[in-house]
Amino acid sequence: MHFTPAVGLKNPHLQTLAPRLIRRAALFEPIWQTLDTPDGDFLELAWSENWQTERAQVKPVFVLFHGLEGCFYSPYANGLLNAFTKAGWLAVMMHFRGCGGKPNRLARSYHSGEVSDARFFLKYLQQQLPEQRKVAVGISLGGNMLVNYLARYRDDPILDAATVVSAPLDLAACAQRIEQGFSKVYRTYLLSSMKRNALRKYSLLKNEISITRQGIEQLTTLYDFDDLITAPLHGFRNADDYYQQCSGIHYLKQVSVPLQVIHARDDPFMTEAVIPDFALPKHINYQLFDHGGHVGFLTGSAIKPEFWLEAALPAYYEFM
Repeated sequence: MHFTPAVGLKNPHLQTLAPRLIRRAALFEPIWQTLDTPDGDFLELAWSENWQTERAQVKPVFVLFHGLEGCFYSPYANGLLNAFTKAGWLAVMMHFRGCGGKPNRLARSYHSGEVSDARFFLKYLQQQLPEQRKVAVGISLGGNMLVNYLARYRDDPILDAATVVSAPLDLAACAQRIEQGFSKVYRTYLLSSMKRNALRKYSLLKNEISITRQGIEQLTTLYDFDDLITAPLHGFRNADDYYQQCSGIHYLKQVSVPLQVIHARDDPFMTEAVIPDFALPKHINYQLFDHGGHVGFLTGSAIKPEFWLEAALPAYYEFM
C-alpha cells in the first residue's frame, strides 16, 4: 500500500482536521444494539445492517474500535464502516463505555489498555457468527487497546487479522507531545469532553476514588486527568504506572495474528517513540508514511479530497 497526501493538504494539522470539515454528517444510520455486560453495565454496538438475517450471517465481519472520545458519528468511524459494508462485509463498531451517547451505569470507564470489554464483545460475536472470518481495525486509542488485546489473547484472539491506525503505542510520549505547540488545540478538545463526562458521573466517581468537582474542573492536561481519574479508577498506581503497563509498543511481538500498523511520521499527537526500534515478526506489516497527520490520510486534492483508508483497508483484506 502507498499513501500520497492530497495536493494542498500535506500539512499534518490540515490532514488531521479536514475530515471533520469535509464530512459533517454520517454516511448512514446504523442499527443500534445494547449489549449488557456481566458487571451490570452495557456496551452500545453500531451495526451496518441487521446481523440476524440470513444474508448478513454469511458475510465476513469487520469490527471497528474507535479512538479517545470517539463514536459512530466520528468521520473515520462511519466512513470505514460504510466502506467495508460496500465491499460486502457485515460491519460493527463497539463503543467504549459511555461513548455511545448514554452515560454508562458504573464509575469505571475505558482506557487504552482495557481489554475485558473487547473480549466480552468479541466472544459474543463469535457465538452469534461462529463461522465468519473476522477482521478488526483499531483507531488511535482503540488501536493501542487492540494491540494489548491481541497480545493478551494471543492463543485465542477470535480475530483472524487486524490493523491499527495512528495508535499511541507509547502513551507517556504521546501525553507529552499533545502539550506542545498547535497540538494543545487537540488536547483542549479531548480534555473538555473527558471532563464533561467525568462531571456527569461525579456521584459515581466520588464513591470509588478521592475526587472533588473542583479537582475535575481544574484539570489542564491529559496526564493530570489520567493521574487523577483514569489510573486510580482502573487499578493503577498513577498515570506513569498506567502508561507503562498499557503502552502497546511493549506487546507488539506477542501478537500472533497478521497485524498491519499504519502510522504517519508527522502525526501531531505523537513522537518517534511510537515507532518500533526493534525487529518485528514477519506477520506484522508496518506501514510508516511521512505524511497523514492523526487519522487523516486524505489523498486526492484539496478541491476533491479522498479518504485513503476507506479505499485501502477493504482492498487490503480482500486479497489477504
